[in-house]
Amino acid sequence: MISIDNLTVSFGGWTLFDGISFLVNPKERIGLVGRNGAGKTTILKLIAGLQQPTSGAVTKNADCTIGYLPQQMQVADTTTLIAETAKAFEEVLALEAEIERLTAEIAVRTDYESEEYEKLLHRLNDANDRYHILGGDTRDADIEKTLLGLGFRREEFEKPTREFSGGWRMRIELAKLLLRRPSIFLLDEPTNHLDIESIQWLEEYLKNYNGAVLLISHDRAFLDNVTTRTIELSLGKIYDYKVPYSQFVTLRAERRAQQLAAYQNQQRLIEKSEEFIEKFRYKPTKSNQVQSRIKQLDKLERIEVEEEDLATLNIKFPPAPRSGQIVADIKGVGKAFGSHRVFSGAEFTIHKGDKIALVGRNGEGKTTFARMLIGELEQSEGEIKIGANVSIGYYAQNQDDLMNGDFTVYDTLDRVAVGDIRTRLRDILGAFLFRGEDIDKKVKVLSGGERSRLAMARMMLEPHNLLVLDEPTNHMDMRSKDILKTALQKFDGTVVVVSHDREFLDGIVDKVYEFRDGGVREYLGGIYYFLEKRKLENLHEIERKAPVVAAAKQEQSQGKLSYEQKKEQEKLLRKLRKNVEQIEAELADIEKQIADYDARFAVATEYNAEDYKAYDELKGRYDHLMHEWEKASYEVEITEQQ
Repeated sequence: MISIDNLTVSFGGWTLFDGISFLVNPKERIGLVGRNGAGKTTILKLIAGLQQPTSGAVTKNADCTIGYLPQQMQVADTTTLIAETAKAFEEVLALEAEIERLTAEIAVRTDYESEEYEKLLHRLNDANDRYHILGGDTRDADIEKTLLGLGFRREEFEKPTREFSGGWRMRIELAKLLLRRPSIFLLDEPTNHLDIESIQWLEEYLKNYNGAVLLISHDRAFLDNVTTRTIELSLGKIYDYKVPYSQFVTLRAERRAQQLAAYQNQQRLIEKSEEFIEKFRYKPTKSNQVQSRIKQLDKLERIEVEEEDLATLNIKFPPAPRSGQIVADIKGVGKAFGSHRVFSGAEFTIHKGDKIALVGRNGEGKTTFARMLIGELEQSEGEIKIGANVSIGYYAQNQDDLMNGDFTVYDTLDRVAVGDIRTRLRDILGAFLFRGEDIDKKVKVLSGGERSRLAMARMMLEPHNLLVLDEPTNHMDMRSKDILKTALQKFDGTVVVVSHDREFLDGIVDKVYEFRDGGVREYLGGIYYFLEKRKLENLHEIERKAPVVAAAKQEQSQGKLSYEQKKEQEKLLRKLRKNVEQIEAELADIEKQIADYDARFAVATEYNAEDYKAYDELKGRYDHLMHEWEKASYEVEITEQQ
């Protein structure tokens, strides 16, 4: 469908990529990966025809149509959401107008036998056929389905586009793109401004789409769920893997190990050859051999290996200062802006060491609650009590006020760093994509994404016991996200994070609070436990289930459960309660074993490695069972309420 042939792009004396070639076949799902600056976005622009290569060609089939979604887009400010989205059907709208005009003209003519009348009938018939082929009959339904899938509400359909934020305006352009149904989607970070539900809806849409998809994303789960092929850009070349992203990571590590071994062997050969040349350069008896070695080195095709990405770089948050057991107590909290109520009735306690995710659709109150928690915004109702000795570190997207624009990138960190960490500031900056001359740039000249990454690096140097992070992974590449995730997993304080990145949240959080329909609901488990419970496979399923669940609850509240339904519910409750009892019994047994070890250790005169290993395993098992007990108890609770 699309052929990239021997493509080279150079800027001045620097070559971005050199002689790359690959094919995009119909219905393929391809992830384009590589370091920031490797040329991923340039590839999309070349295919879209927005940029020309230095040499080589991009060849497309005659019937190939392209839908390109860049990271930043402009949306018209002169119309409503529904009218702007309908622009995706420009040809359909033109056909509609033509059909209306032709129908009106035919209605007033009486020359039924004339050639002109017959031509009008043929043209009307052709226009109708084309209208049906382009989906004119289902246009309104398709628009509604797509807008709802991307998180818009029906009551917003007539809202002016100028009243939407930048993230929602990007969704409008994405909706138009999806509705045009091109032969291939070129998507540059499409999930940046989407919430979890919308991301999952988009995944399902793209998986079932009849065309091809070539996308750039730093969302691992999204790449794994959508793509089946991964193309890596590295050092101006491409490496093509016929597997999704997670499998690519494994294969890439194997390729890199082989590449590194070949590089090291070649370096030894070069070193020995250069030593020989230097040693015998001026000996006439060795001149032929010296010249032979020189020619050999000149002809040698040098192996290049991309600089190690230091994925295991051990960067940690400072130890959390001691705080009280209760970090924050939230009682009946709600927020309204004028007549618009965002949410109400939030009632929960954040304990020391909790790792919590705030999730939900955009506009449901996640960021609003985060700002209320740090004291930046006043609640409209209820009370938020912050515990004793709680020190809050807050990360938000608008970091401009927190950093002096006249400081350099390096100075910004150097002024807050204390102790040995100061010797590793360059490593930390490198982990967040500041390399070489970047560290001498002044903060005021940095882009929004660069300022966000610098603010995160800065926060990792200051001691806090409560971290409140609002979309911390936007503008980060895979490596930076991995480093931040590892640091948060090891952090011994409390974390509250707003994020739509499932893979990032997985393994960090143990509680999820969902902001939805004006309320807040607690899920005792990780992010995938929450997704499993909510069954968020796609938005259509949610929309279908909502009225069914409501009707079921109404029927139950009216005491209309049938005998069979009651019997099934009681059977399920017995099973769930038995599970809770079994876990409680095992917990009691482990508690006794731990107490026995504690008593032995208190009087022990020598260290026994086996005892301590068994003790640690027991404690690990205990923590796991406590987590299982919380989930099982919650299952009993919600089943009893049905």
